[in-house]
Amino acid sequence: MASDGDANTRSSGSGSGTRFGHLPLSTTGPLDCALSGTALLNDPFFNKGSAFPLEERRAFGLHGLLPGSAAQTLETQARRAREQYASRPDDLAKNTFLTSMKEQNAVLYYKLLQDNIKDMFSVVYTPTEGDAIQNYSRLFRRPEGCFLSVNDKERVRANLAQWGNPEDIDYIVVTDGEEILGIGDQGVGGILISVAKLVLATLCAGVHPNRCLPVVLDCGTDNPALLDDDLYLGLRERRVRGARYDAFVDEFVAAARALYPRAYIHFEDFGLGNARRLLDTYRPRMACFNDDVQGTGCVTLAAIMAGLRVSGQTLADVRMVVFGAGSAGVGIADQVRDAIATEGGISHDKAAEQIWLIDKPGLVTTNTDPSPAQRLYAKDASSWTGRDVSLLGIVQAVRPNVLIGTSTVPGAFTEEIVRAMAAHCPRPIILPLSNPTRLHEAKPADLLAWTRGKALVATGSPFPPVTGPWGITSTSDGNDDEGQGGHDVTVEVAECNNSVVFPGIGLGCILSRASRLTDRMLVAAVRAVADMSPARDDATAPLLPDVREVRAVSVRVACGVIRAAVEEGLATEQGIPRDDADLEEWVREQMWEPRYRPLRRVGMEGATRAARGELRKAGTVDRAGEL
Repeated sequence: MASDGDANTRSSGSGSGTRFGHLPLSTTGPLDCALSGTALLNDPFFNKGSAFPLEERRAFGLHGLLPGSAAQTLETQARRAREQYASRPDDLAKNTFLTSMKEQNAVLYYKLLQDNIKDMFSVVYTPTEGDAIQNYSRLFRRPEGCFLSVNDKERVRANLAQWGNPEDIDYIVVTDGEEILGIGDQGVGGILISVAKLVLATLCAGVHPNRCLPVVLDCGTDNPALLDDDLYLGLRERRVRGARYDAFVDEFVAAARALYPRAYIHFEDFGLGNARRLLDTYRPRMACFNDDVQGTGCVTLAAIMAGLRVSGQTLADVRMVVFGAGSAGVGIADQVRDAIATEGGISHDKAAEQIWLIDKPGLVTTNTDPSPAQRLYAKDASSWTGRDVSLLGIVQAVRPNVLIGTSTVPGAFTEEIVRAMAAHCPRPIILPLSNPTRLHEAKPADLLAWTRGKALVATGSPFPPVTGPWGITSTSDGNDDEGQGGHDVTVEVAECNNSVVFPGIGLGCILSRASRLTDRMLVAAVRAVADMSPARDDATAPLLPDVREVRAVSVRVACGVIRAAVEEGLATEQGIPRDDADLEEWVREQMWEPRYRPLRRVGMEGATRAARGELRKAGTVDRAGEL
């Protein structure tokens, strides 16, 4: 018997003519709908606005509630919405406009984003989403998502249970709001980062938007501005830490697993002291992911692998310095270490010898009190006694071919440091990844100018192409042929954005119903992204695929994750195709698209929660005995 969450789409494949139209998450065929009149127009997942055709206006009692009698197209609606969006005075106002649109018409919202992804990405995500989060309590209009309070630990299960039945939720993003997008502790406003990540999962990988759940764990805040703000909506008390915090998180995880046993859990923007610790605690038990640790590491590794191909090197040749040894920096180190070990058939300890971490005190050594996450990379302090352990000194001593910035120290990669690196490395890979833009360790134009166009660059935020009279950038052997003309060359700068990786990883776990997310599955995701690098064919092209190609990238990533899950015996979904072409078609059939599907009228009595418009909405739970 179909579950409530699946029945809406499980029946939709009937008569669709597709090979996989019978799948639970099939996106073809009609949708059962029990709503009518204003209730239908107020439901963002069923609402079509002016695009309702005449027959649906009749069937669902919409006459007199909509202007005109002829249906407009989704494209016409998107054009109107684009004009309205453009009229907003600044990016924060545009962000607010898009939020309002999402609450009214999900298909139109995602259609607008999909058609304008390059222009609007920075508005729905970083850096503008950071501004929206900082102003959450002042811009607040209506709640979205699940708010769990550390002071109401005994109600965690009941609060989560309001969001549906076991099959209703596929993807949960949870944050405690402690370390948001480079702007620090934002308390309950962190709910918006959970919302934003799920928007990207839908936009970039077709995760069904009404089967996602954003969650914030309100543990208080150490942000004095929020504690002193009468409008602040969260707990106005210092952050709870220690055993009480751990028990609260464990209560959430246990409740989520019990209520939604097939859901994939994505941890987002937890503080440095908790991010990796929580991931290490729960990763062996279930399919979970931390984007700051693993997502950043995966997309950075993909950029590095693409850069190595341009320079004619392999992972065995990597000598990497990471400036900023927090959760993101160590996460990158871990992904690179794992890949080196896998490719070279060596131990993790041996692979870690190729990586140097720099934290606030300088080089991480055995004498700098390294954290558990940093300990594997700590260098023998005796071998560095009396030596310069600044970034410049380490670059001069180590001679790295990869330099990573996750420090949020603007301008940290100075001309002297970059020139020192380029002096011994024909094609240095330099990735200033700190967000937002004002916190970047260096600007791409400077990096290319200081290296005469030789640097292979990717950044954490979008930057425009850089043109200069280098004449050597189009070569991949690193030879300085500047004397052969020095003609202008335009280099496109890749944005090292997690969105090219994490949505596809999540999609792969959801569709395979993976019981865990392993290193092997992550490596498969990385290779899928690196294989689509434009720089493979043109050294002046970006190291990573453009965001406009992200859905195609997500298909490849999801297929790689699914294949690895099957090979490791962790895929619990039945009937996963083994043939590559069939698998890709199987994945695409289950990716939600922003298009209007026909509505099929059904009675309210006996209708599924999906047909009643109750997915992604809290409300009365119809499971006996669970509250």
